[in-house]
Amino acid sequence: MRIAASTYLNSAPLVYSFAKGTQRNRVTFLGDTAPARCAQMLAQGLCDVALIPVIEYQRIPGLRIIPDIAVASKNRVRSVVLATRLPLSDVRVVTLDSSSRTSQALLRILFRYRYGTEPIFSERTPDKSTDCRNMFEGSDAALVIGDPAMRLGELNVQIYDLAEEWRAMTGLPFVFAVWASTEAGSIAFPEMSAWLLEAKAEGLARIDEIAAEYSLELQLPVAEVRAYLRENVNYDLDAENVAGMLRFFSLARECGLIS
Repeated sequence: MRIAASTYLNSAPLVYSFAKGTQRNRVTFLGDTAPARCAQMLAQGLCDVALIPVIEYQRIPGLRIIPDIAVASKNRVRSVVLATRLPLSDVRVVTLDSSSRTSQALLRILFRYRYGTEPIFSERTPDKSTDCRNMFEGSDAALVIGDPAMRLGELNVQIYDLAEEWRAMTGLPFVFAVWASTEAGSIAFPEMSAWLLEAKAEGLARIDEIAAEYSLELQLPVAEVRAYLRENVNYDLDAENVAGMLRFFSLARECGLIS
């Protein structure tokens, strides 16, 4: 089985088994891949299953979602944020991280329905070596996702957590990513689902180990990384998360972001 997934901290428990755990010799793991690229690989048949931005489920025909697994947030996620140098009412230009289509769509929805404005949006690839400072060049605000979003404290910006903003607007959690496969995949869907559920269980059991590893990489305290994995990110696709996902699809359609 060929698996494509990013190796951001938020997905680490879901991919640990394939990258370093008991299933590393069972599959071909295509890691270090941006979420948007994972969706592209799945659409092109370059992998059997991918951890994709959830909005791509509505854009790529013939996909099936693996049940009971997601990268979601019940309240505050911390790793998907809008960082702004101005009050929201004064923001006119926003730079979007090019690597995640879901976060881009979520921010557009929040500006329209929660903040009541529609600024000019442009895409840019963040320079992670400079903690994404290039995202603010010629812009009032920036969408920052993934590990860099957790290190924005040094910048003189106001930070809005997008999962928290979504919850305040809808009363629902937000689903950022899901495992998906194509109907033409070479691995039987039940077998694939079982492997992914086993991987999820193994990764969640190794959160302390994962937190220790990523704390060195991100230069963050172990306790902070552990709390992020246990409290900020939710790895289920339960009924409440599905409701949040469907609400997101409905608003995305109203905004013309999906058909």
